Amino acid sequence: MIEKVLKGRPSFYLWLAALGGLITVGAAVYLYQLFVGLRITDLSRDVSWGFYIAQFTYMVGVAASAVMLVLPAYFHHYKKFKKMIILGEFMAIGSVIVCMLFIVVDLGQPQRVLNVMLHPTPNSVMFWDMMVLTGYLILNLVIGWVTLEAERHDVEPPKWIKPVIYLSVFWAFSIHTVTAFLYAGIPGRHYWLTAIMAARFLASAFCSGPALLLLLVMALKRVSGFDPGRDAIRTLTKIIAYAMGINIFFYCLEIFTAFYSGIPGHMHPMTALFAGHDGHALWINSWMWAAAVMAIISFLFMAMPSTRDNEKLLPFTLVILVIATWIDKSLGMLWGGFTPNTFDEITPYAPSVPEILIGIGVYGIGALFVSLLWKIALDVKKEAGTFDLPA
Repeated sequence: MIEKVLKGRPSFYLWLAALGGLITVGAAVYLYQLFVGLRITDLSRDVSWGFYIAQFTYMVGVAASAVMLVLPAYFHHYKKFKKMIILGEFMAIGSVIVCMLFIVVDLGQPQRVLNVMLHPTPNSVMFWDMMVLTGYLILNLVIGWVTLEAERHDVEPPKWIKPVIYLSVFWAFSIHTVTAFLYAGIPGRHYWLTAIMAARFLASAFCSGPALLLLLVMALKRVSGFDPGRDAIRTLTKIIAYAMGINIFFYCLEIFTAFYSGIPGHMHPMTALFAGHDGHALWINSWMWAAAVMAIISFLFMAMPSTRDNEKLLPFTLVILVIATWIDKSLGMLWGGFTPNTFDEITPYAPSVPEILIGIGVYGIGALFVSLLWKIALDVKKEAGTFDLPA
């Protein structure tokens, strides 16, 4: 099936060339970082995690969100998702690759990744995070390829793939739970020290990931004519609406706990995010207020059937939802944990230009993998005659 990427319209290869340009720029800057070191970033002793880890955190959620299609389709036999499910699995593959690459560029010396495998440390959450991500990547590769091959030959998938699919559902929850434990297990960072961190991560993932997938599918419909079906879209938007409501509710619980308890360590990160600290405004303040406004607007639009089912308004709603969750879960999560520091002081940090360029290059690699995999999937559907079948 790989040969299908060699046959396509010129616009497809122009898209790949554009991604190649972004990847080339990111790779060039990364080589500079590799020789000069992480001093090209704004990271410091007080802020040891930055833009790279922020993107890693968000994209783990996007990878886990494929379960929102797999679970209804295989556990509840909701056949409307069957046409779109392969796209979700292939997007998960690209997302996991992006996650792994952000870890590599954050390490400074990429060969250090081998230490995790050569010298396993089961008492380290980072060790388990790498294991579950690798396992999830393999699961989605196997499931996606086997089910697509079966569709190509118009036969039922082999029986052994069903247990693997069921395993992938539980594995999807594990990858984001373990990522949340990376944060919640650090006692010196009060913003992260919460028992519902994993629940917050999952709620955010299950609204932002499907929203991003739906946006990409809607764009795919414009360029290729692929239609997942109105029922599938409406069901997925309902899932997004519920997940976004839970996500907002969990954040409100954090605000209540912090300010009703009056514990300074819990209050100061939140006030710093939205209002600065000690009278000093921070660049993140305007971003967090924008995220809060967009989160509320997107939830209201998704909650009301009249606006949720409006096909012209839906793309706008999904875009602001993705932006809101990205700001909260990447920028807000990192800056809230490190601001103020353990001495109740502010250590300035903002992503440097090299960090952003490397990040764009990493995203370009993820988009390249997703583009190639989706191209294969759509061509197989056309060959099998399932491309235009009603969902």
